[in-house]
Amino acid sequence: MNIALRIPVLAYHAVNIAGNDYATNDHVAFAADLRLIHALGLRIVPLAWVVDALAGVRERDLAGCVAMSCDDGSDFDWFDLDHPEHGPQRSLYGCMNDFAAEFGAAAQPDLHLTAFVIASAEARGYLDRNCLAGRGWMSDRWWRPALDSGRMAIENHSYDHNHAAIPLPGIGGMERGSFFGVDTRERADAEIADAARLIDAAIAPRRTTLFCYPYSHVNDYLRREYFPQCAHVHGMRAAFGDGAEPVTAASDRWNLPRYICGYHWKSPDELEKILRETA
Repeated sequence: MNIALRIPVLAYHAVNIAGNDYATNDHVAFAADLRLIHALGLRIVPLAWVVDALAGVRERDLAGCVAMSCDDGSDFDWFDLDHPEHGPQRSLYGCMNDFAAEFGAAAQPDLHLTAFVIASAEARGYLDRNCLAGRGWMSDRWWRPALDSGRMAIENHSYDHNHAAIPLPGIGGMERGSFFGVDTRERADAEIADAARLIDAAIAPRRTTLFCYPYSHVNDYLRREYFPQCAHVHGMRAAFGDGAEPVTAASDRWNLPRYICGYHWKSPDELEKILRETA
């Protein structure tokens, strides 16, 4: 076990577009944060490397490193799109390309972003119509190109997020709008293991091994029973919540902490303070 492990994991939501400045737009924040991380002399690495180090499966020097992730899996992660209210938006993937073009590929040789996506096409359709602009911006058509780019990973953000905007009964009678209700084997298999199978089929021969809790809702059943005892069913190696602290050797592998843009920090100065204190 790497007792020196100490890595902040940053999380973004590409659908967070309420304006075109840092505080109101995760794309603007993400682009600025890439430059801030680099200016601080820190190294961006794939999220899977953090889990590798925590599990002791591969030795890497991860001193001074940061990992980056994004949730929900909208097309804004990969495609440049024209937002109906706030105009053209550079994708998170495009922001990474812009950084590499400006500073050179050697500046951040392991530059990488992990996208946690929702498995069910039906659920994504409802979310697109009820939460976005109804333009088909919750698709899976970019998952393979993202993986092929070498700069992105596709991982598991549940079957349907148990989202309140989905006008269908929750699994096993579960009330919509919370992930805390995923507290039985039936519900957990449906939301996590079935999601893994669907996503894996779309990205085969690659497969998912990381999970991110919708809403950052972590209950004791999932963290203490389902994930550690049913790995042969769900195939996950780790699960991420929020927690607002760096991942260390003492972190719970089934509730790994992240810092969420717009929640744990809202300005470059606030992020700089987090990174100076943690990385």
